[in-house]
Amino acid sequence: MSLAASPAVKRLADWDADRLRRLADEHGTPLYVTDHERIRENFARFDDAFDFAHVMYAAKANTGRAVIRTLYDAGADVECAAAGELHRALAAGVAPEDLQYTAVNPPDGDLDYAVELWEDTPDLTITAGAEMTLDRLAERGFDGRLAIRVNPGIGTGHHEKVATGKDAKFGIPYGDVPRVVEAARERFDVVGLHAHVGSGVLSDDLADHRRALSKVADVATRVGELEFLDLGGGFGVPYRPEEPPLDIQAAAEMVRDVTADVEATIALEPGRYLLADAATLLARVNTIKRTPETRVVGVDAGLTAMIRPAMFDSYHHIRNLSGDDREPVASSVGGPLCTSADVFCTDRPIPRPEAGDVLAIGNVGAYGINLASQFHSQPRPAEIAIDGDREAVVRRRETMADLTRLEDDAEGLYGRFDRTN
Repeated sequence: MSLAASPAVKRLADWDADRLRRLADEHGTPLYVTDHERIRENFARFDDAFDFAHVMYAAKANTGRAVIRTLYDAGADVECAAAGELHRALAAGVAPEDLQYTAVNPPDGDLDYAVELWEDTPDLTITAGAEMTLDRLAERGFDGRLAIRVNPGIGTGHHEKVATGKDAKFGIPYGDVPRVVEAARERFDVVGLHAHVGSGVLSDDLADHRRALSKVADVATRVGELEFLDLGGGFGVPYRPEEPPLDIQAAAEMVRDVTADVEATIALEPGRYLLADAATLLARVNTIKRTPETRVVGVDAGLTAMIRPAMFDSYHHIRNLSGDDREPVASSVGGPLCTSADVFCTDRPIPRPEAGDVLAIGNVGAYGINLASQFHSQPRPAEIAIDGDREAVVRRRETMADLTRLEDDAEGLYGRFDRTN
């Protein structure tokens, strides 16, 4: 079987339970396990379906060095939404000319970094979504390759917080784009238009996605003389076990049809589609509590390890790796943080968890470890990369010393605060 013909989704049931339990025992929990063979399969399938497009990886989904390197070696260029992402991509070995910088309300330091990089690498493309950003770029001496971000006024996706196509924060209003492009051509080398209209798009969302992309394609034909039209990413994966995967061939045909009259290279920036099902988060059960309302299952991973359920009310399948064959019991799985938002599920049937069991939380490869935090002074998890039979620690677990490392210099400057003075 070719990589492009690999299964459309890796379900949580497809992971090797014995291997995951062993990794949890050897490396501790919470623990991210990322399957790089699966990342390559997902990229090959996407690249094969969109064989008419230039495919870049949207680094914001997961900026881990190993992930970026795997996708870059597979043939993906890299789209970065912040200077820090540019820095991380360069550290992963990506050539500057293979980067695209898509700024959203960029801080001064971010623009400084991007322009300095452009001065050494004129092939770097910078995307701007506000007229003031164009002025700020010109003030820094930038007159190079520029893309204008379009806001089509239509958003799609799995949650209102990611329906960026109708959010005024993102891009130039649709009706203003021709005027802005015409003016920008006097100061920059305008090479493209860019749009990203939403995230988590599945087959049932393709009609809405088509409406949004059609508006972007229409304005591209009107402004003309473009090197590329970048339609962003947004293609989703099924998070529920019974949910069908995106028909990637139908999605590709939709994009091909919508852009048929565009005389420019079509570019795409998948992130979630490439990464989501390629990682799982392992957590160990430490507390079982029966209450009149529910059966509480306490684990050592919380929203600091994976915030999507708290942030988006998102569903992530949970598997009991220590007792798949047990009778399912309605369980509310939550972490160690002092907030009611620190819950992965409520009253969900799970094969009866017991103290010491290892649970696997599925589809966490995109926006999982990238959104990890130190809230409650929780050290962030470690990450193991697996690739066939090979295994490697690609992100060490933070220690207690790491929690205060950035404050050590302040202690040296001010001394330890003495409550008696």
